[in-house]
Amino acid sequence: MKLHGPALRLTVFVGDTDTWHHKPLYHEIVHRAHSAGLAGASVFRGMEGYGASNHIHTTRILSLSEDLPVAVVIVDAADKIRSFLPQLDELISEGLVILDEVEVIRYVGRPAGQEGRR
Repeated sequence: MKLHGPALRLTVFVGDTDTWHHKPLYHEIVHRAHSAGLAGASVFRGMEGYGASNHIHTTRILSLSEDLPVAVVIVDAADKIRSFLPQLDELISEGLVILDEVEVIRYVGRPAGQEGRR
């Protein structure tokens, strides 16, 4: 897959305990992005944060939260990202979804059969 130049970055902020049919919500988002043929998706767990509920979630031991913030980041061509958005409407009941215009400088995968090698 070739990806170079103008693109969109889709970032979905949810909690790590949010679920979809008894599985982590971030897992479902990544798998749907993969099925939709999007260029790639990464999940990042936050150490501390708050959102619309205004409740601070943290990894600090004295106030350990069970619902840490998670960001799912997906970058691809604008038309592919925008066509994926309706799937998020089905999945996300609370959270934040943002789009940023970005420029892809380099997008290169490993040759087939060499996954996992460095």
